[in-house]
Amino acid sequence: MNFPAELKYTKDHEWISIEGNIATIGITDFAQRELGDIVFVEVNTIGQTIGAGEVFGTVEAVKTVSDLFLPVAGTITELNSIIEKQPELVNTDPYGDGWMVKVEVANVSDLDGLLDAAAYQALVG
Repeated sequence: MNFPAELKYTKDHEWISIEGNIATIGITDFAQRELGDIVFVEVNTIGQTIGAGEVFGTVEAVKTVSDLFLPVAGTITELNSIIEKQPELVNTDPYGDGWMVKVEVANVSDLDGLLDAAAYQALVG
């Protein structure tokens, strides 16, 4: 499995990349493998300010639906429009074209509570 070192991770299997005060968020390679074939990503929180650890959407696979948790507090500014038409990109490219949302981060110190790649890899085995 792939765990890019430049990303931060949550125990709920989301990844986050920061550029300035904008975060890009998706689910990890581990998470997409556990879910199986992803058929739909639903995010109805565009424009909303959400706290760290709160649900910002759901991802639907063939056999299950799973909540998506925001790693940091902030305002959801963008949904990846590509995955609306091609949700399978979450399976094939979870750290690239399969990203889910962009967030304007309210407090960059929220990143301090996240896992680095080594800690996340230890978590999932």
